[in-house]
Amino acid sequence: MANLLKISLQFAKKMPQSPMFDPRPAALIGIRYIHFTIQRGQQSDTNQVGLKPGPFTMDSPDVRKCSLSELRHVFPGCSSHEELYKLSINETDLFWGTLARLRLRWNRDFERVSDCNMEKGSFRWFVGGQLNVSVNCVDRHKEKDPSRVALIWEKDEPGQEERVTYGELYTLMNRVSNVLKSHGVRKGDRVAIYMPPCPLAVASMLACARIGAVHSVVFAGFSAEALASRINDAEAKVVITADQGVRGGKLIELKKTVVTAVEKCPSVQAILVAKRTGNPVISSPLDIDLDEAILKESGECEPAVLDSEDLLFMLYTSGSTGNPKGIVHSQAGYLLYASLTHSLVFDCKEGDIFGCVADIGWITGHSYVVYGPLANGVTTLLFESTPTYPNPGRYWETVQRLKINQLYAAPTAIRLLLKYGDEHVEKYDLSSLRTLGSVGEPINVEAWHWYNKVVGKEKCVVVDTWWQTETGGICISPTPSAPGSEILPGMPMRPMYGIWPAILGEKGEELKGNDVTGALCLKKPWPGMARTIYGAHSRFLETYYRPFNGFYFTGDGAVRHSNGYYQITGRMDDVINVTGHRLGTAEVENALVLWHMLNPIEINTDDQLFVPQDQHPSVAESAVVGYPCSDKGEGVYAYVTLKDGFPADTKTESELRGIVRLKIAAYAIPDVIQICPSLPKTRSGKIMRRILRKVAADETDNLGDISTLADPTVVEDLVTRHRTLKSTSQLNKATSKL
Repeated sequence: MANLLKISLQFAKKMPQSPMFDPRPAALIGIRYIHFTIQRGQQSDTNQVGLKPGPFTMDSPDVRKCSLSELRHVFPGCSSHEELYKLSINETDLFWGTLARLRLRWNRDFERVSDCNMEKGSFRWFVGGQLNVSVNCVDRHKEKDPSRVALIWEKDEPGQEERVTYGELYTLMNRVSNVLKSHGVRKGDRVAIYMPPCPLAVASMLACARIGAVHSVVFAGFSAEALASRINDAEAKVVITADQGVRGGKLIELKKTVVTAVEKCPSVQAILVAKRTGNPVISSPLDIDLDEAILKESGECEPAVLDSEDLLFMLYTSGSTGNPKGIVHSQAGYLLYASLTHSLVFDCKEGDIFGCVADIGWITGHSYVVYGPLANGVTTLLFESTPTYPNPGRYWETVQRLKINQLYAAPTAIRLLLKYGDEHVEKYDLSSLRTLGSVGEPINVEAWHWYNKVVGKEKCVVVDTWWQTETGGICISPTPSAPGSEILPGMPMRPMYGIWPAILGEKGEELKGNDVTGALCLKKPWPGMARTIYGAHSRFLETYYRPFNGFYFTGDGAVRHSNGYYQITGRMDDVINVTGHRLGTAEVENALVLWHMLNPIEINTDDQLFVPQDQHPSVAESAVVGYPCSDKGEGVYAYVTLKDGFPADTKTESELRGIVRLKIAAYAIPDVIQICPSLPKTRSGKIMRRILRKVAADETDNLGDISTLADPTVVEDLVTRHRTLKSTSQLNKATSKL
């Protein structure tokens, strides 16, 4: 035992050091690691145990070294991706504790890696540790190279980008921090941010982190009522906004929305207003000119020393009840998970330009526009515009001009650009790209192939990622994986290190083995997980931990295929019960958009025969919902958008029904196929299925708030087309209850 302790202390000496660092916790980790390697029959002398030899200190961890080969050097008992994954599951504290000390700068080392209970919904990571997130994201990179570009602000008009270095971001962040402090914001206070993607928005998020305030970024497209509900729930003390936003050549009246919202928000004491356009806007007695206030403040601000479990931010997401949920994330665990997944999934290297085109108002913008990339010291993109402004080549022109190395976009945007054809892609040089990612919803197979072939020229790694606001970062993705591993289209495939998925049946039983379908759950805690719903922990437990006791319930359904790969079938509340059969809407949508078979055969569709090709040539996008049906309980209602130049006729509808019948089953055939020019989407590209369900159910008198849609006029067209269908025999045959 004495020799074992001696070796473990030598292990501890290789851990990052600081004046406040106590080597005893590291020694204990060393003992566990030695025990693990002995069990595996691996050599466990002092040259093989512990961290990669090198000049690692608590003050300057080499945060970019996180490839598979480098992780294998950190954990020398593991020689493959599979062994690293098993280590992350079986030796959770060893895995995450080692990486936390390696990748983050700490003011005080943690005493315990984790204290978690899945049954009680109680989670603490890196207990006793103290740090500051803004220091990890800005200070340490500014100290090493202040001239390195941190942000590229891609403004609405192409060619007007602005670059902000880590040194400049440091100064801007500190000045905003001092402005907040001068207006009474203290540790634990909530600050609402309602801004377009811009450097000042990022600096505001980091400023909150610097002084220990909790930011609540609200997507700058929500209505005043929606904004007010979020401000009131968080009891925000200050709102940060801009005079106007600019998106797709249009002005967005941000300040007007804020003033209307704040009239109903008694907690707000100040509105900090930045200039984006400089146009005259409505004023409020609470207004503070943020641009002027910044110039009066110092560019230095002492960072608060925060406990690892202090709140970092809350982010509101939709709930099944219609009431937004303020999902809470804390400091150290979230930052570690965001930075690690960013490095591993996208293979980010020093000098890379990472292009996530998500808005900062969503979790994708938090984790993969702001915190993950900045913690890793790379250059991150702030995309203010739309994929089709001023033309459908906007993404690709931006990639060429800025030499972007990784592009992370929503499947909805990819399908939209696919619809416009290949010519908008092929005119640009996209050779800088190495990784293409999709996020937000399952990507259909046709869009995946187009993304891979037309955009990536079959030379890029294409990663379909699954995760949630609640998970904090990517949980299932084709990468990381063993070198040369296959990547299959249309599925995220492999769990991330530390993520242990489970498929559960309707009775709550875990379905073992492969070729199973059910509720996707996670059976072990991970650092990036949400801690609670702000002010409603009981709702947090009921939503995520009570449906399947001892598991985190994602709300999504999934298939674990015969090869062990995971495919997401959609939200469990997007499951239709047709004549007793559970049918995932995503499965029908994928069949409508793409038909792929090795040996095409003839399909009988309403007494007509046709031979399906690799893909149905006319369909650009589809969305499927259930609607009340007196005969079957629920019927299948499909909204289909056709590519340009293809007519909406009965032949196309007949072919689509035949494809669904052969691909899934007769019960899955859509009762109604409504051809429409476009679908109702938010400004971030998410399809508003709530509206589609109400239209399908003929509940068009109560469609709710449609102000967040990118184009609200789409709804009127949907309703008109639905009423036309209602009068036809197609809909009358389908149901007698509408």
